[in-house]
Amino acid sequence: MTDRAESVNGIVFSKDRKEVLLIKRRDVPVWVLPGGGIDQGESPEEAAIREMEEETGCKMKIVRKVAEYTPLCRLARFTHFFECAITAGSLEVTDETRGAAFFPLENLPQMPPPYAEWIGDAAANLSDLLKKRIETVTYGNLLRHVVRHPVLVLRFLLARCGLPLNGPQK
Repeated sequence: MTDRAESVNGIVFSKDRKEVLLIKRRDVPVWVLPGGGIDQGESPEEAAIREMEEETGCKMKIVRKVAEYTPLCRLARFTHFFECAITAGSLEVTDETRGAAFFPLENLPQMPPPYAEWIGDAAANLSDLLKKRIETVTYGNLLRHVVRHPVLVLRFLLARCGLPLNGPQK
């Protein structure tokens, strides 16, 4: 059984690996990699496929496990990171997202940490599983973001506490 404090994220590249699929979250309207928590009794692989499908509207398969990331503080969770591929369907807005689109690696939208770093890790296409600490999600960075983006940080903290604004539509 997997610890509920663990999460998954997935990445999908275009066929030429020059673009990456991002979703715009509904609860905190920022572009990020699809992902979420692992349900009780669910494997990380099952959770990754479920989260990717829930947030993009497409059927997915896992290509490889890219990394395992260990948090430095309680703002992040231990994260399993998978490269996935679309097997069927087309991108759509879902109950959990405001949008899904491919972006050129050279022109990614602004996104919170650690997503840009994780995209770089996956784009490096290393054959070995990475095991790294999540260095960019810290209380200090949270305070910096409070000054720059107070509304987004408040929405993030509320979502983290289980009180999302504009969360999944029921």
